[in-house]
Parts: sequence; structure tokens; C-alpha cells
Amino acid sequence: MFSQVLLKRIFGGLAALVGAGLAIALNVPLPWLLGPLFTVAILRLLQAPVAAYQPLRNVGQWAIGVSLGVYFSPDIVGLIADNWAVLFVGFIVSLLLAIAGTWIIANVGRVDIKTAWFSAAIGGASEMSILAERYGARVDLVASAHSLRVLAVVTIIPFGFEWSGIIGAGGSSLGQPPVDPMGLIQIGLLAIVIGHLFSRCRIVSAWILGPLLAAALLSVFEVTATTIPNWVVNSGQLFLGWSLGDRYRPAFFKAAPRFLTAVAVFSVGAIAVVALVGLVISSLIPIALPTIWLGMAPGGLAEMAITAKVLMLGVPMVTALQVSRMAFVVIVTGWIYQHLIEPRFRSTAHIEDKCP
Repeated sequence: MFSQVLLKRIFGGLAALVGAGLAIALNVPLPWLLGPLFTVAILRLLQAPVAAYQPLRNVGQWAIGVSLGVYFSPDIVGLIADNWAVLFVGFIVSLLLAIAGTWIIANVGRVDIKTAWFSAAIGGASEMSILAERYGARVDLVASAHSLRVLAVVTIIPFGFEWSGIIGAGGSSLGQPPVDPMGLIQIGLLAIVIGHLFSRCRIVSAWILGPLLAAALLSVFEVTATTIPNWVVNSGQLFLGWSLGDRYRPAFFKAAPRFLTAVAVFSVGAIAVVALVGLVISSLIPIALPTIWLGMAPGGLAEMAITAKVLMLGVPMVTALQVSRMAFVVIVTGWIYQHLIEPRFRSTAHIEDKCP
């Protein structure tokens, strides 16, 4: 049994590498992320004997978190502080999208209101699945909804940017220092310690936020300055794409087709709404439109931040927008359901029970 599991992981890793190689050869955007994701997902759907190894996902998140944190120089932190209103707008947009998505998924997908609410919240799959389980929603559908939403976002946005020719320094990446081996060791060790502490404390996305905080602290206080080697960043993307692709199963598109159709409609609509909001914001403040789009995009923190890094589009601002929104969604989603949605749902059901 153990050898079979090990072989599946080995085949999964080889498939991820082959997928990355094919994506590079075909000039696919974000080849180290999307190549492994699509390859492993297709093999999973075909019931091929491949699997992911969870600790490597954590390693991938660690690599991405560190590579993002080194961008947070004192000048960049000041830029983010000056644009706090954009972060607030991101909160409001995510909340409005969740409300609209709940209506779409509940009515088109024909599921109960709590499953629709936790499926529509623009948060991470694992965090929303935990909340869904806590409040008695359909965890399988919630997890599927977030997987499909992230898949839609990481497919549409990078390919859209590639097709539109959007790429550049974004004005906030600034010049990068050379690779400093001692600085890498310092950042790496501190990132492991804080990531482990965050994980023990059950903080969401611990292995991204912990290393990101470690690298950002050392960068902000100018303790060390170094660039993260490309092979570290590429490895992080590969491990993350491998893990994302492993979520898919043969029954994924067969189960609840109306529900998944509703989620797909909502996901595409959410991208369109963010595009319109970004156009308005970029006309009012001096932040590049692609940076705003990635920062508010209804995808995952790791996926959007690494997209910004590869395309050199305002990494710190994108990361700040995604991190702040993720924290906001995790904090308010359960509270809103418990204090606003559930009481109304119960009162409506009580009235209906009394009706002859």
C-alpha cells in the first residue's frame, strides 16, 4: 500500500515537470504554475495513478511567500499606506460579489442558502470549507466551487494579459539587489520558524503568510537585501500547480452540473465586475490598471501574487490587496452567516411551517 502511494506521488511529480516543460515549449503564461496544474488535473480526471504530496505544497507556498516578502522595501510600504482606500474598496467589492454570487448559486445551482454563501465568498478553498463544515453546509460542493473559481481566474487572467501584451515593471517592483547567499539563509530560516508558528496557531495560509511576513520584516528594516533565485520561485510554482491539479477527481464535472454551471457564471461575472471597478479606480489614483485588476481578482493569494511577480506588475500592492481581502473574508464570512443570514433563514422557515 505504501509503495503504491509513493509511486503515485512520483508519477505525479514527473507529470508536473512534463507539464511545465510543455507549457514552456508552447509559450503558455505562467508555465511553471499552469503547466503542472492542467497536466495533473487532466490525469486525475482520467483516473491516472498520480497524486500530490502535501508537504511539498507547503514548501511551494514557503517559496512564494519568501519571494513576495523581499519586495516590501520601506518605499513600497509607504506606497501601500498612501493607498489604504483601495484596500477598503477591495473589501466592499468582495462582499458585494459574495452577495450576488450567493443569489446566483442558490437560484441557478439549486442549493441551500448556506452552501451558496460559503461557495460564493471570495476566500480560500480550505478556509471556506472549514467554515462550511462548521455551519452544516455541503463541504464537497463548497470545495468544488472554490476550485472551479480559482481555475477560471488563473486561466482567464494570465491568458488575457498575455493576449493583451500586458507586462512591465509596474512602477513598484524597483530594482532588485543581487542574490546574497547569507541573506537567503537568514530569510529562509526565519521564514521556516514563522511559517511553523503560524501553522501551529492555525492561521490561514500559514506557509504563505508566515514566510511573507519574515521576508517583509527583514526587507522593511533593511536587515538584509537579496533577490530570490528564479529556480526557487519556479519550484514553488510547480509544487503549487501540482497540488491544485490534484484536487480534481473523475466525478468533479459529473456531480451537480447545474451547481458548477452557476459557479462558472458567477466566476466569469466576478472577473468582469473587477475589471470595471479597476477601470474606475485607475482613473482616480496613480496605480497601474493591471496591478489593481490582479489585486482585486477573485482568485487565490498565491496564484494572483505569483502572476504579478512573473509579469512584473506591482507585486507588493497586489499582495497587500489579496492578503487584506483574504483576512477580511475569513473574519466576516462566518459572522455574517451566523448573525444575518441564518436568523433570517430560520425565521422564514418558521413562518412557512405555520402556513396551512
